[in-house]
Amino acid sequence: MKFVAEIDVMPLKALLDPQGKAVGHGLKNMGLNEIENVRIGKHITLEVEAASKDAAHEKVEIACKKLLVNPIMEGYHFTLNEN
Repeated sequence: MKFVAEIDVMPLKALLDPQGKAVGHGLKNMGLNEIENVRIGKHITLEVEAASKDAAHEKVEIACKKLLVNPIMEGYHFTLNEN
């Protein structure tokens, strides 16, 4: 079976997000003062071949923990749907 994982990786809230800060300042300079607390992350889409949804979930967890996410600086969550 083939599954699609949609992974969102974001900087931990306790850490400074320089990219988000820069975008936030840019938005204020554009007159968009109502927009606050901008945080910039990344979105990753993967296709996973697995025997079951549980097996696909485990493979995505391994990919996140070993390669896609720096757990010292980032958190993540994902959804998994059958393709």
